[in-house]
Amino acid sequence: MTFEDFARGHGLILNSAITGKWVSVPTQDHPRKQNGRYKYLGDIGWVQNWATMPGPEMWRSSRPNPIIRTKIIQENNKAREMAAAAAAKKAAWIMHQTKMEHHPYLERKGFPDDLAPVWAVDGKRILVIPMRIAGRLVGVQLINEEGEKKFLYGQVTKGAAFTIDAKGIPIFVEGFATGLSVRTAMKAAKLRYTLHIRFSAGNLEYVAGLHPRGFVVADNDPHGAGETAARKTKHPYWLSPATGQDFNDFWLEHGTFQASQSLKSALSSVLSSNAGTSPQSPGPSPE
Repeated sequence: MTFEDFARGHGLILNSAITGKWVSVPTQDHPRKQNGRYKYLGDIGWVQNWATMPGPEMWRSSRPNPIIRTKIIQENNKAREMAAAAAAKKAAWIMHQTKMEHHPYLERKGFPDDLAPVWAVDGKRILVIPMRIAGRLVGVQLINEEGEKKFLYGQVTKGAAFTIDAKGIPIFVEGFATGLSVRTAMKAAKLRYTLHIRFSAGNLEYVAGLHPRGFVVADNDPHGAGETAARKTKHPYWLSPATGQDFNDFWLEHGTFQASQSLKSALSSVLSSNAGTSPQSPGPSPE
């Protein structure tokens, strides 16, 4: 049985497989959606139909050829490295086109007076957040005036961050606006901080987990990804009592004083022990 036959047997609509990466495709039960995915490495592969399968199923060729598989992986890695290098180069070019300006997204998030890098392109004003690994620019997050976010094609995101360093407690957050809100609350509480903005729950979990101490400000998203990531870091964390809120939402609703007190309360274990090894505890409910 060919890989394509195997994929079609699981409901994927597939004629000729692309090698070396996960590819999304339509399925027979959802032909207008990308509800299936596969990864093909020549003599081994995986398929998944999101509607019918809890996880990927593996296919193996009746004539295994690990040499072909190794070659595909090497070629794929080389292509990924080239795409990452091109993205880093483009990110540097974009940063050189930016000017420090106000931006509608920041205004909606409660920071009308803050200046940030803004890129004027095609009649639009794009907020540009640089993303670095060990001080090296690897990409950018682009945020338009409506708040839609995206990264550059091929850029490295795992391990990347935007850091605001005030030589204090390492604090890990997902989003830029959340980071600015935490900075405001920490200043109000007269506490030093080093903010690590990580852009996603998965990246936050990965990076925070590498640090022996720290504190996480998690998003309370409906599906629980933020709290799950915070728990996996094994650091203490703050979480809004309201589902669907991040710290920026909490700060906008309750104000700087209450937000700073809520954050300070959740930080108490870190402040008392000067380490991020205490049991996790979410922030208190609003009074």
